[in-house]
Amino acid sequence: METTLPIAEIARRSGVRASALRFYEERGLIHAERSAGGQRRFARSTLRRIAFILFAQKIGLSLEEVAAELAKLPDGRTPTRGDWEQLSAAWTARIDARIAELERLREGLTGCIGCGCLSLTHCKLTNPGDRVGAKGPGARFWMG
Repeated sequence: METTLPIAEIARRSGVRASALRFYEERGLIHAERSAGGQRRFARSTLRRIAFILFAQKIGLSLEEVAAELAKLPDGRTPTRGDWEQLSAAWTARIDARIAELERLREGLTGCIGCGCLSLTHCKLTNPGDRVGAKGPGARFWMG
């Protein structure tokens, strides 16, 4: 049987507040057993799931997407390194797209701050191809 840890220890070791752990549990992202006194007891392997959740959120996955990814893990056993590698391999394209977006932001940031327009035809950062101008006249960003 796998070692279990109380919520305070899981929070301390993961760096995630207990309230967030309870939220993750409510969403089905992690699972806890209850002690005879009703206290949450988490399998030690839950620390890996939490690390996965945090990393997935950092690369932009929603909690719904995280749940779908975690559902791909095997039931009845602690996921192996191979399981985690297989799960995260599909993220390469998403990470590459995020890097490209951040590089585009970095390259356009100074010009955009200097301009301040956010709607001129030449603004490639916020309004590439003047797509907002095609929606009609006026301050479309403020009009919604």
